[in-house]
Amino acid sequence: MKGNFPIQKFNNLQTPFYFYDTELLRETLQTVVAEATKYDYHIHYAVKANANSRILSIIRENGLGADCVSGGEIQAALNAGFPAGKIVFAGVGKADWEINLGLDNDIFCFNAESIPELEVINELAGLKGKTARVALRINPEINAHTHHHITTGMKENKFGINLDQLDKVLDTLETLPFVKLIGLHFHIGSQLTEMEPFQALCNRVNELQQRLAKRKITVEHINFGGGLGIDYEHPNRHSLPDFKEYFQLFHKHFPAYPNQKVHFEPGRSIVGQCGSLISKVLYVKEGSVKKFIILDAGFTELIRPALYEAYHKIENLSSEEPEEMYDVVGPICESSDCFGKQLDLNKAHRGDIIAIRSAGAYGEIMASQYNCRQLPKAYFSDLI
Repeated sequence: MKGNFPIQKFNNLQTPFYFYDTELLRETLQTVVAEATKYDYHIHYAVKANANSRILSIIRENGLGADCVSGGEIQAALNAGFPAGKIVFAGVGKADWEINLGLDNDIFCFNAESIPELEVINELAGLKGKTARVALRINPEINAHTHHHITTGMKENKFGINLDQLDKVLDTLETLPFVKLIGLHFHIGSQLTEMEPFQALCNRVNELQQRLAKRKITVEHINFGGGLGIDYEHPNRHSLPDFKEYFQLFHKHFPAYPNQKVHFEPGRSIVGQCGSLISKVLYVKEGSVKKFIILDAGFTELIRPALYEAYHKIENLSSEEPEEMYDVVGPICESSDCFGKQLDLNKAHRGDIIAIRSAGAYGEIMASQYNCRQLPKAYFSDLI
């Protein structure tokens, strides 16, 4: 079954563009909040997934905080009305001006990833007469079995503090008067569809808490990051990830200490399914060995297939004719500008409307102007 799209209205709009189902977004947010509230978990939306201003406003209206990885994302969150006290700032390379922006706005926490970063945060906080709250991002050395470009929790990854470095970091913290340790932060990877890696993460955090206890250290906050995946193959059948099972797992396998707060940073799982890239067929080209659907959208609008070899379900919204096999490609002068190969789609004609599904995360936000192309516009189901 194809998605529910207002195709008649699409015919009057200049393609390519992003279309967001705001009803689905709100349903997803309501589900996340309901399931997290059962255990008093705190949710910070990962802004890097989609920073469209209206998307951010809807997420903020539902009471979530913001997980930011740049000064620009901090500013976008503030502009959207997120309380500074609910903003966390992660990222392996924080520039001085970005740290100062966080300090000036008194954000909730910096997720720090190295001793040099802690020293810079301490220096900048001291110059302002402030104390910066920090959580240590620990690399738990867990293989999440996801694409190698989006795994983050192994020793060879650039992210986080390795387990064998933790004692040295804790010793250094004792020499930094303008930094206060309030928590531990983790993130093992993205687009995880099996629960086993999350259970392994719980076990590792339990071990770390015991290790800290030997140093008489108890942190107020544990942040498990994000990573919960979505179903790219069946966006209609599974429009919402299983947040119930996800949060139940952490509740079962991670017994928080008294008064300890538990945080999560979902991104893709919140916005992924609500967004589609809408494009038109420019040409149907018959080659010697295959047929091509050439779209007016390319990897400048959605880079995931070219960057990660990612799969997105593609639908011809204009046709109910029998299926034929096509490679679906874009107009960019690169061979990697391909959305899918040997796909069965309803017979295509010039001008047909094509929907590339599950593009709400890492779609619009990663768009570029390569080939001097214009950035795509966004339309919303409740405003179109």
